[in-house]
Amino acid sequence: MGPRDRKLQFAFVGPALALLVLFNVFPLLFNIALSFTNAELVGSEREFVGGANYSRVFTDPRFADAIRRTASFVFLAVGIELCLGFSLALALRREFRGKAALLTTLLVPMMLSPAVIGLFWNLILNGNYGVLNQMLESVGLPTPQWLTSRDWKFTSIVLIDVWMWTPFMMLISLAGLSSIPGSLYEAAQIDRAGTWTIFRRITLPLCAPLLGLAVLLRATDALKQFDLIMATTGPNDTSTETLSTLLYQVVFRDGRLAIGSAYACLVLVLVIAVATAFTRYLEAMNRRPA
Repeated sequence: MGPRDRKLQFAFVGPALALLVLFNVFPLLFNIALSFTNAELVGSEREFVGGANYSRVFTDPRFADAIRRTASFVFLAVGIELCLGFSLALALRREFRGKAALLTTLLVPMMLSPAVIGLFWNLILNGNYGVLNQMLESVGLPTPQWLTSRDWKFTSIVLIDVWMWTPFMMLISLAGLSSIPGSLYEAAQIDRAGTWTIFRRITLPLCAPLLGLAVLLRATDALKQFDLIMATTGPNDTSTETLSTLLYQVVFRDGRLAIGSAYACLVLVLVIAVATAFTRYLEAMNRRPA
């Protein structure tokens, strides 16, 4: 490769690398540096304080509560989305009239903005004039205060997220089901294998890598959940306080920029740890002999 080719390569790659450093690497390094200072959002000069901010974070009971609440949200939301999405994919895997229109309709929630969805569900779940409570009242069922009762707020957030992202799981599951050769099912039918045996020995193992990828993408995104909570219950509600909303409170309500930077670094480490664990699991599945 000559000097001219190297210059041409750099001309193509250089702008992308410059943008990557400008909008990703530099803010990350700056945030890490801030986490070791006493910086405030407004006012005082910055001084180096070492790991004092991280000590405050780990001794803050709100941090432990936010981790537990975030973990519960990820486990419930992603788990329900996986089960419902895969079940819908199994039901829609065969061709039938109107399939394209039905798939398009089912994919609409995934394409909407979370802020718009939050406002939309505010109208549905409103305890006084919401559509859901009117339907429940018409059949004689209790009408909970979905977005104002402490017992129902977290459940409402999970249900809205499930409604929004189940189509994503369904789409990935459909891709996995479509990649399975039909000859495997024909051979299983010739061997008179039962429906459960075919599902357990063929369908599920061959779809598992794509399902694992879908869970990885959704779990890392759910760990950062903020916009949906912001649009429904607000960032200051303790019953729906996740790591991201706690970070918002620390920085923009309390003005503690340095401690907020420490929170952000810990959230980043948590997301990287989850992503690494799932990636290792997917790699182990790919290396497993058929």
